[in-house]
Amino acid sequence: MKTILILISSLFLFTHNHGYKVGDVATDFSLSNTKGEMVSLADYADAKGFIVVFTCNTCPYSVAYEDRINALDAKYKSKGYPVIAINPNDPAAKTGESLDDMKTRAAEKGFTFPYLQDKGQHIYPKYGATRTPHVFILEKQEKGSVVQYIGAIDDSSRNPKKVKQRYVEDAVDALLAGQQPKVTTTKAIGCSIKTL
Repeated sequence: MKTILILISSLFLFTHNHGYKVGDVATDFSLSNTKGEMVSLADYADAKGFIVVFTCNTCPYSVAYEDRINALDAKYKSKGYPVIAINPNDPAAKTGESLDDMKTRAAEKGFTFPYLQDKGQHIYPKYGATRTPHVFILEKQEKGSVVQYIGAIDDSSRNPKKVKQRYVEDAVDALLAGQQPKVTTTKAIGCSIKTL
């Protein structure tokens, strides 16, 4: 009987999706960007919140979203919601995901946002990110950076011309208007996070 209980609890721990839920306060991080600088949420004293995007260099879904992520930063950084991109992949598990590869990709695409490496893969499990890309919108409140949206950028992972619902834009627009987003969670479509 004891063995069965241990197996059941182990199965629950293995299958239970840990990570933030809407309404949780996200802890800060300090990660290296492609310029060799350490970046944290605390560096953005004037920000109203953040568009945190777990993305990478090699996933076709992430690549398809790069221009849209740049556009989000261009639209919302000046309004107080900058994009912060984090690569959660272990470079030992996936070729093309090293910091040098990230530097090349950021330069080629002209990223206007910080592109950080989750070295040691400590941050993505805290958030509960499972895919690239996977978005977490945080709103600064007195108690900290509160998660207000989790999921996809929009409803067309491969073709920007077929987008009908812009989940991230709708959520940030609502927060800027002092309202709660109507849609707070969607399914992130993308590649699995690579780990050894």
